[in-house]
Amino acid sequence: MKKFIYALVLTFVFVACSKVPLTNRKQLSLVPDSQLMASSFSSYNDVLKESKLSNNTQQTQMIRNVGQRIQSAVERYLAQNNLSDLTKDFKWEYNLIAENVVNAWCMPGGKVAFYEGILPVCQDEAGIAVVMGHEVAHAVASHGGERMSQALLQQLGGVGLSIALREQPQQTQALAMAAYTGGSTVLGILPFSRLQESEADRLGLTFMAMAGYDPEEAPEFWKRMQAKSSGAPPEFLSTHPSGATRIEDLNKYMSEAKNYYNSNSKVNNERIPNLDAIDTTSEPSKTKETKKIQLKIGN
Repeated sequence: MKKFIYALVLTFVFVACSKVPLTNRKQLSLVPDSQLMASSFSSYNDVLKESKLSNNTQQTQMIRNVGQRIQSAVERYLAQNNLSDLTKDFKWEYNLIAENVVNAWCMPGGKVAFYEGILPVCQDEAGIAVVMGHEVAHAVASHGGERMSQALLQQLGGVGLSIALREQPQQTQALAMAAYTGGSTVLGILPFSRLQESEADRLGLTFMAMAGYDPEEAPEFWKRMQAKSSGAPPEFLSTHPSGATRIEDLNKYMSEAKNYYNSNSKVNNERIPNLDAIDTTSEPSKTKETKKIQLKIGN
C-alpha cells in the first residue's frame, strides 16, 4: 500500500503539469478545468446573492470599464502567444460589493469582485487597473486550481505517512502528523502561495500596461496598501510577500512591462468618483462563502 501511495504521488507530480503564461513556470494541475469552472461560477453566484451590490453607478461602471480593458489585454496577449485556449471557457463578469473590505478577487473563469473598501486605496482608474490586473492574473495563471492540487497532494502525503506509522504508538503518530502538516505548510504551501502572488504581480503589471495604464502606478498603489496594513505576520509565515518585497519585485519587472506600454494609447487616468461617500469606518461583515473563496484563491 505504501508503495502504491508513493507511486501515485509521483505519477501526479510528473504527469499532471502545465505551464504559467509569461513565466513558463511548471505547475501542478490535478483538478479538471470543467470542475473548477463549475464550482467557481456557482460560488460566485452565491456570493452575489448573499452580498449587497453597490448602488454607486459611476464607481461600478469604472470597475467594469477597467475590467473590460484588462480582459481585452489578456486576450490579445494570449492570442499573440498562441494561448487563447486558456480563457476560451471564461465567462467574464465584474461587480462592486458595498462593503468596507480592503480586498478584491477573481475566481477561476474570470468572475471578479471588488469591495468598496479598497477604492480609497486605489484612488484612481490606474489604481483599479493594478488590482484588476493582479486578480485576473491569478485566474489566467490557474493559481486557484494549482492551490487545490497542492492541497490534494498534501493530503495524499498525509495518508502515506499515516499508513507508514500505523503500527507506531498513537502519540508518535499524532506528533509525526502535526510535524508533517506544519512543515509541509511552512516549507511548501506558503512559499508556493507567495510565489503565486509575485507571479500575479508580474503578469498583472504586463496586463495593465497592455491595457494602456502606466505600470509605474503599481508600486505606488502597493506603497499605499503597505501604509494601510499593520501587524502583518513574518513573510515566511504569510501567504503574501511583504510590501517591501512586492514593491522591489515590481520595480524589477518594470522595464519588461514597459515594453507592452504604448503611451500613444494610454488611458486618461480619472480619479474614482464619490470616494467621500464610502463609509470606511464601518465594521466589515464577510459572509462564510466569501471567506471560503478568499481562502481558496488566497487574496
